[in-house]
Amino acid sequence: MQKVERLLSIIMILLKKEVVSASEFSQLFQVTKRTIQRDVEALSYANIPIYAKHGPSGGYALMEEYKFDKRLVNQKDIEHILVALDGFEQLTTNSDIQLTIQKIKGMSPTNLASKMDVTFYQSIGRSETNEELSYWMKAIEHHWLLAFDYVDQQGRISHRLVEPYKVQLREMHWYVVGFCLERNDFRTFKLTRITDMEKRGFFTPREQKMTQQQRTTQEPVKPSMTSVKIELDIRVRDQFIERFGREAVVKKTERTYSAIIPLPESPYAFQFLAGFGNKIKIIAPSHYRSHYTSFLKEALALYE
Repeated sequence: MQKVERLLSIIMILLKKEVVSASEFSQLFQVTKRTIQRDVEALSYANIPIYAKHGPSGGYALMEEYKFDKRLVNQKDIEHILVALDGFEQLTTNSDIQLTIQKIKGMSPTNLASKMDVTFYQSIGRSETNEELSYWMKAIEHHWLLAFDYVDQQGRISHRLVEPYKVQLREMHWYVVGFCLERNDFRTFKLTRITDMEKRGFFTPREQKMTQQQRTTQEPVKPSMTSVKIELDIRVRDQFIERFGREAVVKKTERTYSAIIPLPESPYAFQFLAGFGNKIKIIAPSHYRSHYTSFLKEALALYE
């Protein structure tokens, strides 16, 4: 363990415990008591209010004024924070982030039993995405200039040379925000649409930052929506409720429901609907139903 990490760990431990002896620290970090004394002196020079308590139960402690005010965060708040951290920890393999999460968990009460669990099933695709995320985080940290091909929603391929600045998680999809030299502006790229990436040297970070307005303009443009009436089977009712809300789904019979939902008239919407197979039926409007059936016929033609 490097000295800086050891110093941070000492602070985190003292934030949780009242008093910790030099022997405890020495055993924990596998260093001498003299090294711990020097660490404490270094923290004191950095204006961290550590003081020594003498006596049989003595050791090092932090001034109470420096500790986080427990009146601001109660046990239930800590539980909620840990639930969120558990979920995010499953979505990233970044070692720095996971170390931070573990430190925060170490500050929580040991008898804390969460009433909620967050689980994301691991998949090959997610594992590969996590590896790509680690690469992008290194690229951002070390200012790597990256070249890649990008496939947009229409299947068009363009070559990009990008200065990466940030990764984002949106609706379980990862994106990277960077300055595209071809477009001379900030752009947002979906990670899974990036191919043939390679490092092309380094870049000097721009003084100009991406403003809120620029972030907004980089959001995908929402297509016009059509209100589509669908008859659906009880077996897929839950999926429509999760996506469109309970009010959108109305019971018709014991096993059938009706839903009026906003959908774009595009292959992506048709793919979404086709995933339900014979458990749904489009009722209206007629032109949307016609375009959807044409989409299905084109797919079936591949097997004729």
